[in-house]
Amino acid sequence: YPPLPHQVLSHKGIRFWCYNAGHVLGAAMFMIEVGGVRVLYTGDFSRQPDRHLLGAETPTDPPHVLIVESTYGVMSHEPRELRELRFTAAVHAILQRGGKCLIPVFALGRSQELLLILDAYWRDHPELHKVPLYYASGIAKRCMRIYQTYINMMNENIRDAHATGRNPWEFEFVRNLPSSAQFNDSQPMVVMASPGMLQQGLSRELFELWCSDRRNGLVMPGYSVVGTLANHLLSEPKEIQTSGGDWVAVNLTITYVSFSAHSDFTQTSEFISATRPRHVIHVHGGEEEMKRLARALAKQYSPKEVEFLTPQNCQPVQLRFPGEKIARVVGSLAEEEPSDGAPLEALLLLKENKYTLLAPADLHTATDLATTRLLQRPRFRFDRPPAALLSAVGRIFEVGPPQPALLLAEEGGGGGGGGGGAAAPLRRRR
Repeated sequence: YPPLPHQVLSHKGIRFWCYNAGHVLGAAMFMIEVGGVRVLYTGDFSRQPDRHLLGAETPTDPPHVLIVESTYGVMSHEPRELRELRFTAAVHAILQRGGKCLIPVFALGRSQELLLILDAYWRDHPELHKVPLYYASGIAKRCMRIYQTYINMMNENIRDAHATGRNPWEFEFVRNLPSSAQFNDSQPMVVMASPGMLQQGLSRELFELWCSDRRNGLVMPGYSVVGTLANHLLSEPKEIQTSGGDWVAVNLTITYVSFSAHSDFTQTSEFISATRPRHVIHVHGGEEEMKRLARALAKQYSPKEVEFLTPQNCQPVQLRFPGEKIARVVGSLAEEEPSDGAPLEALLLLKENKYTLLAPADLHTATDLATTRLLQRPRFRFDRPPAALLSAVGRIFEVGPPQPALLLAEEGGGGGGGGGGAAAPLRRRR
């Protein structure tokens, strides 16, 4: 499939356009150009394609400044095929021992990826066809309409399936979770529920309900923030306090398989190598992780090649850029190479921070502008010799040789010297 076109917008001399970021459907990296300096802000991005998303694009115009996320610091993700295998194996093991599997997820992004993986796994394992596979998220249900609409923004796996008449987002085995009155959890099952960090909502309720049974299991597929229950469970506590204030034992198995769509060290390093920015500014990460990442990346480049910065929140960053300007020569002016040191008469045009050099005669053909010629004939009284006048004017203009056929003053105008005389053509000094 050909790459998607990039619309370039301009506003008061500022140009900006977007690139696919690969994080979630619709995520974009923004390139902003001001005064010829390009700044790329990645936001959350991932260069690794998955079952439905394209990886982040590499800009065709290299940025001078790259503002890049640092979420995973110097860590690298395991290969996609391996983490899918670990994920499905963990889920299957819980079901084989008669337990219930809880997968806490966010409503948008990784949920859709996990649904594709599980629906395909169920299809390939007939022994699981009678095991309920539930998806519980009101927001996610609304998100699915977006996924079914923007097939063209996804990778060729999804587009090829859609081209053959099969909608990949119409799942064969995934069901919506019944209402609480109809929900029966007396048998093995898999429930994907939000929120992903177990701080509240249905995922928290089901965890508190199932965590004491050793047959059950928790499979966490995403990033967890310090201070949330999901992050606390990574330390495998013996008990937790419920939302109601009671304490319950944590006996179920806990498996962490990262499906995070944030760039890791390998992806970030490759992206910097491909874009070759002069300045890299790290954001979106813990302070120490950002510094470790900057130090590791700095070892790959000379300080004169790339500068790595890790500013605090709200800390200004001052950068210097070369002052040279490059102009594109067009029209008749570009037909012959100019001689070194020879004067050049041309017009220098600045439009959207780009310079163009052309002959005045080409202005109306190369641009929408037109030329206008003005002839000025000043008349004034002067009582001193013409040489004094030419000397004064020569400080501003280049004075050519005298032309006797011209008059310095109009006859009868009362000017000093009266009568006929000599005049010299004037050219403004540069």
